Amino acid sequence: MVDDDPLIRMNAAEMLADAGFQTLEASHVEEALGVLRQHHPAIVLLFTDVQMPGAQDGFALARHTAAHWPHISIVVASGRARPGPEDMPEGARFVGKPFSAEVVFHHLKEVVPDEHKPEPLRV
Repeated sequence: MVDDDPLIRMNAAEMLADAGFQTLEASHVEEALGVLRQHHPAIVLLFTDVQMPGAQDGFALARHTAAHWPHISIVVASGRARPGPEDMPEGARFVGKPFSAEVVFHHLKEVVPDEHKPEPLRV
């Protein structure tokens, strides 16, 4: 879970935990890349905000993740930015903020392959 706002990050991490995921958190793209480099074999989902401090945004993180770790499913969220034609990698999902647990679960059910879905998403 990547978001620079600690309250949003905490809320989203709780939603992901309710969906059955163990969550690693990062507050910006560079921190997220460090987590991905270290833990990528065990990571099945990237849930990222778009606008964060630093040189790269969540769209760049999503594209980098898809290119380097194609087994990781991707959900991108934003309350301000909307994806353009080249922003999102193939198969990634976009969620507008504010989002509800129902909306997040719906996207997770569609984007995460069955073999990686935790029990709560298999219902």
